[in-house]
Amino acid sequence: MVCNEHVPALDEDLKKTLGPATAKVLAEQLGLHTALDLLHHYPRRYAERGELTSLAELADQIDEHVTVVAQVADARLLTYQGSRGGGKRLEVTITDGSGRIQLVFFGSGVHKPHKDLLPGSRAMFAGKVGMFNHKLQLAHPAYEPLGADASDRDAATAFASQLIPIYPACAKLESWKIAKCVDAVLPRAQEVVDPLPSALRDGRGLVPLTEALLKIHRPVTKADIEDARRRLKWDEAFVLQVALARRRHADSQLPAVPRRPAPGGLLDSFDAKLPFTLTEGQQTVSKEIFDDLATDHPMHRLLQGEVGSGKTMVALRAMLAVVDCGGQAAMLAPTEVLAQQHHRSITEMMGELAEGGMLGGSDQGTKVVLLTGSMGVPARRRALLDLVTGEAGIVIGTHALIEDKVQFHDLGLVVVDEQHRFGVEQRDALRSKGKQPPHLLVMTATPIPRTVAMTVFGDLETSVLDQLPAGRSPIATHVVPAKDKPHFLARAWERVREEVENGHQAYVVCPRIGDAAEEAADPKKAKKKAAAEEDGDRRPPLAVLEIAEQLARGPLAGVSVEVLHGRMDPGDKDDVMRRFTAGEVQVLVATTVIEVGVNVPNATAMVIMDADRFGVSQLHQLRGRVGRGSAPGLCLLVSEMHEASPARARLAAVAATLDGFELSRIDLEQRREGDVLGQAQSGVRSSLRMLAVIEDEEVITQAREEAARVVAADPELAGLPGLRTALEALLDTEREQYLEKG
Repeated sequence: MVCNEHVPALDEDLKKTLGPATAKVLAEQLGLHTALDLLHHYPRRYAERGELTSLAELADQIDEHVTVVAQVADARLLTYQGSRGGGKRLEVTITDGSGRIQLVFFGSGVHKPHKDLLPGSRAMFAGKVGMFNHKLQLAHPAYEPLGADASDRDAATAFASQLIPIYPACAKLESWKIAKCVDAVLPRAQEVVDPLPSALRDGRGLVPLTEALLKIHRPVTKADIEDARRRLKWDEAFVLQVALARRRHADSQLPAVPRRPAPGGLLDSFDAKLPFTLTEGQQTVSKEIFDDLATDHPMHRLLQGEVGSGKTMVALRAMLAVVDCGGQAAMLAPTEVLAQQHHRSITEMMGELAEGGMLGGSDQGTKVVLLTGSMGVPARRRALLDLVTGEAGIVIGTHALIEDKVQFHDLGLVVVDEQHRFGVEQRDALRSKGKQPPHLLVMTATPIPRTVAMTVFGDLETSVLDQLPAGRSPIATHVVPAKDKPHFLARAWERVREEVENGHQAYVVCPRIGDAAEEAADPKKAKKKAAAEEDGDRRPPLAVLEIAEQLARGPLAGVSVEVLHGRMDPGDKDDVMRRFTAGEVQVLVATTVIEVGVNVPNATAMVIMDADRFGVSQLHQLRGRVGRGSAPGLCLLVSEMHEASPARARLAAVAATLDGFELSRIDLEQRREGDVLGQAQSGVRSSLRMLAVIEDEEVITQAREEAARVVAADPELAGLPGLRTALEALLDTEREQYLEKG
């Protein structure tokens, strides 16, 4: 993350220092191109020659490349007869006190290790953890003997206690080879430009950057590692928070039209006809939003809340407030199903207020239009006309809203649903359609821990809804172990039938669609599926079309079962959803298209097949589709995974709590940081190498405060060239999107 003022030695290609072959592997496998990149490729952990590293942990790392330090317990050279004649096989057992693992070498590759790996000798071994005959093994690992040839005792002791850096490695380049590459560029650490203002560095007791880089790569003591980590975490947190603080500052300088609701207007009429009172949380958050809308610079607010906490109601009231004073509001949804669903529920909530200018509509009403990519030409033309004339106060749509030909009369508010599915370009394209920048409200349906919100949505003020509206029923969640207890699965289908017989409806969710078009559209996936079948290890994920057919013929015969998935024609999707909402369809077998925003209060049961293939937050999101009415909800998580597996532990966590904020923490602790920061969406490496957003809450909070101070005093960072350069490196074109895709 930290960069420099184009010091040639730091910026030049690694080919010059390391040669083309090594540089090619570093670039292709690890994304390291320059000396500076390599300096920021930090060790994952450190092995001590005097103490054995843990073999006990390898069971969790099947198919991973690992490096271990261990002692040879025994070595046996065997001769075997194979289909192509005889050969030699060397089996070496190594131990580290915590466990044992077998190494195997074949053919002509046995002679050197047979000579080197004598019982009692110690070495570093690197290879891919595999299974053979139900036992862990490393086949043909690379190794580096650790023999001490120092004569005096002090030198031997120093050798024994030396900390060996273990680097994130790959099959073509083992950790110790990467260490040698680092050695070649380490002298250049003297040339890095320090991005931290010296006052901040001194005030926080942080070591200079050059010292931190030397200590992280070649520590003498464990205290060195601590010093280095503390400093490097600060770099990452601070530079990121400065980027966000500058964005907040720039946004606060923009002009916007204040939007205050008119007394006795549309908002008051809507509130008067609500059949329930808003929760205390909804009232508080609405006040925060209305206060922001009344100012003359654009609101930038993140509205996050529990599944079913009534975010849509809060967003709708904000939109009505803007329409009240002559402006327009646009709601951007990530999928057509969701846009249609929002349109349906908002027009239902508003009743005659959504029929402004139409027969039977209210005088105070406005038009609510839908705009999606698949609409027919006449309907689309009508919607576009309603927008440009101002006839439509509210428009709900997909990214079709962003297209050039969409013009507004006076766009005052943009509501983005599920922000992490939209990049900054899309957000800005819609904002640029206002005469002046419109106010912005971002809704996220997945509760996010506070630190993540600060790291990913740091340019937005945050409002949290953590209360469920009155009348929402509790949801009971149970894990159904289909493999160990098949009768539990049979009982699950009986429960679905009971719900249907009591006049309710149910969802069945599957990870895959399962049609020929799916395979054609994604041949890679199809290949993976075939490989999984061949492997016999794990069958392909269950599919909507297959499960729907099995249920209709078997346990749910006689029940009205329909399917819903993303590859259906939009008209068909809308038709199925409309009939399910009306109660004509009793069981809906769907993919995760129903994950967000789908609101059918009569649906009380959900069965999630292969639940272990979904993330924790996604399961929580899906579960939020039931129990939306007065009858209690039931969610059954079906899995064939073994009881002791991490996947089952995840499912147990979901079953144990309905607290989405708690679950999102669990989810993040189990996932890589890069996913959190949108690496998965943008395809670039996360720039967080040292900082862990969940663990390092304190650093992030302090860095945010420091960043706000620095930017307030010097928004252009004119007096901080090192920091400016570091920012440019973080926000270079490749990584620009990463900030926006939380």
